[in-house]
Parts: sequence; C-alpha cells; structure tokens
Amino acid sequence: MKTLLTLVLVLSLGPAAAAAPPPDVKAIADAVDRRYNNLRSLRAEFTEIYRGAGVERTESGTLWLKRPGKMRWEYRRPREKLFLADGKHAWFYVPGERQARKAPLKKLDDLRSPLRYLLGKTKLAKEFDGLAVAADVPPAVPRNVMLRGVPHGMEDRVTEVLLEITPESRIARLLIQEVDGSTTEFRFADTAENVAVSDAQFRLSLPPDVEVVETSEQLEP
Repeated sequence: MKTLLTLVLVLSLGPAAAAAPPPDVKAIADAVDRRYNNLRSLRAEFTEIYRGAGVERTESGTLWLKRPGKMRWEYRRPREKLFLADGKHAWFYVPGERQARKAPLKKLDDLRSPLRYLLGKTKLAKEFDGLAVAADVPPAVPRNVMLRGVPHGMEDRVTEVLLEITPESRIARLLIQEVDGSTTEFRFADTAENVAVSDAQFRLSLPPDVEVVETSEQLEP
C-alpha cells in the first residue's frame, strides 16, 4: 500500500518530484571549450580578491585577451598597475615606479598566466586534472554550475581551482586555493566577445628611466 501511494504521488506531481540528473561534466567542459575556441578576442571587467595570512585585498580593472596568447590586466583600483603577456614574455609595471619586471611566459609562476590560452586552445579536461562537478559548492548565481580540478603542472602550488560556469558556457568566476592556505578569486562581468583590440595594447611602453628586471618568479609587488 505504501509503495502504491508513493507511485501515485510521483505521478501526480510530475517530473518535478523526481530528482534532476546531475550535471554532465564532460558536456559542460566541451561547451566551454567551443565558446572560447571560437573567439578572437575578449574584454571583461574583473575583480580580484586575495585572502591569506590574515590579509584580504580586493582589486579591480579590465582584462583583454587576444589570440594567440596575448593578455592585458589593467588594474585601476585601488591603484594602477599593469600585467601584460605579449605571447612570449610577461611584464608587470606599476606606473611611477622605477622598475618593471619581465619573465618568460614558459617559466612564469603566476596564477593569471594560464588564462592566456583561453582563446583558441581551450581544453578544460586537459588543463585540469580530476575535473568534476563541485556539487557541494554553491555558485554565486543559482543557475550556474561549479566545477573543480587541479591545474596541470601547478600541483606544487595549487590544491584546487573552482570554476563557476554560466548557462551560456562562460567562465564567470575562478577560485584558486593554494597549498599555503591562501585563496585568490577572480570574478568576471560585462564580458564582450570579438572586440576590436590592437596588438599595441599588449606591448609595454616604459619611460626611459625605468629599469627592466628579468625574473621567473610571480610578477606581483
């Protein structure tokens, strides 16, 4: 009798009574790959939030990406600074300072650098080991889906990355957990795709009295 009653309730309530199938990580990743691999350029407003060692820091600005492998992070708040990737090297410069730092992209240990491959070469399943749906982590926007994985080749520094994916297969947020317990979160908004952007935006023009220091470390102040 109890079984019959349960069946009647399920049939009367319709599909909403049945559990929704879990998101398919492969289908989600493939859709993200298709979206970004078809783009030539991208512009987005970003917010970067760092938490670690009792410190919380929030910065914001505009991100430009352009195929192949070009990237410009233009920080505006709370102070101006610039992170550039021209396809071969990365540059970090704070206007008004006497030094700019330069590093080969292949040797760069920076959490922003893997994003330069987002356009044209996206393959989430290869970039992240153990890519899976993070059903235990609520997204910032209810309709979005959370994925988790470990960036390939960064296991010694990063324990986990959470990616928030929109229904349109855009990456709305990245949350990076480092082995030292610190976290860096990137939020993206007002994204514009295939915008006109000159290669000159990915070249750093410095005042003549600024010294260029070459390094392979993370390009942060």
